[in-house]
Amino acid sequence: METSGGIRASLAGRYASALFDLARDQRQIEAVSKSLEGLSQALVDSKDFGDLVASPLVSREAAGEAFATLAPQLQLDPITANFLGVLARNGRKNELSNVIRAFRRLAAEHRGEANAEVVTAHPLNDDQLAALKQQLRARAGRDVNIDASIDPNILGGIVVKLGSQRIDASIRTKLNRLASAMKG
Repeated sequence: METSGGIRASLAGRYASALFDLARDQRQIEAVSKSLEGLSQALVDSKDFGDLVASPLVSREAAGEAFATLAPQLQLDPITANFLGVLARNGRKNELSNVIRAFRRLAAEHRGEANAEVVTAHPLNDDQLAALKQQLRARAGRDVNIDASIDPNILGGIVVKLGSQRIDASIRTKLNRLASAMKG
């Protein structure tokens, strides 16, 4: 599969590419995608899980054991469960969020979809996500998957990265432009 050099250039991208290639070869892309979405949600919902992934104090062995214990509870498919063990053994568990993001991009590309990274100050509700998805679809000319994240530092508004395009309609950027204009 042809992927952009940007994905494979990063550490997380190389892991995501390896996971994607394995999932594709075993015709398990959707199962792995579903498991990764569950992991992504667990990172948001569970402070303990987030701490496990982020903490450099958790040894590789302990992380591997914890992931093996959590895999059935999170209903992970065997490929993803094994992959978590690989991340733990290689000391790369802290890359999990980046791997998930890169895998999403690879899966979307495989399905012929575009992927948009969307940053807002507050979570978008389902209606807002649907409207945004429709607008981005019209702009991209194909279906668009949205990878939404929250950054309160933008104060309000939205920042969208769709392919090489970046649309920054955040209040922070508008205030910075105003401050620059006032300086003369």
